[in-house]
Amino acid sequence: MKKRVMLGMSGGVDSSVAALLLLKAGYDVTGVTLRLRPDEYMQQSAAGGCCSLDDIDDARRVAYKLGIDHLVLNFTEFFEKDVIDYFAAQYEAGLTPNPCIACNRHIKFDAMLRRARELDFDSVATGHYAVIEQNAAGRWLLRKAPASKDQSYVLYSFTQDQLSHTLMPLGEYTKPQARAL
Repeated sequence: MKKRVMLGMSGGVDSSVAALLLLKAGYDVTGVTLRLRPDEYMQQSAAGGCCSLDDIDDARRVAYKLGIDHLVLNFTEFFEKDVIDYFAAQYEAGLTPNPCIACNRHIKFDAMLRRARELDFDSVATGHYAVIEQNAAGRWLLRKAPASKDQSYVLYSFTQDQLSHTLMPLGEYTKPQARAL
């Protein structure tokens, strides 16, 4: 029986290619786009941004083209509490918070993984450029992608449980290779 994977899809190149690679590897893939913004901000789409209606439509079109299911999960409350409120509090305290790290920690690899388990998925996946491997002692490790586009630095907070249930199929690819695919 194929392993079921919930793939976070932004509609961009990286998550789209991750879907293709997972399908080629024999996984049963379902794409999910996380709705993180309240209704009044959903129409706004900025270059290089995320989470707009356009992004959801892009991800849905890619999923349709690949023949996989696509879901939109409403995580606006989680995002408000765990990313926006955190960012504002840290900033007010004179610190320099990184909202992407908070989003990865609390949304993509905590709330999304919990939802995946509720829906009987075996793992989650994303289009991040990093490598997850298990060492001889059975410990899961996150390591730098060998290519110049490495994103392991925004994923440092993973737990062993999260690492053991996460796939990152782009870890061994360069961005130009992903674009070519």
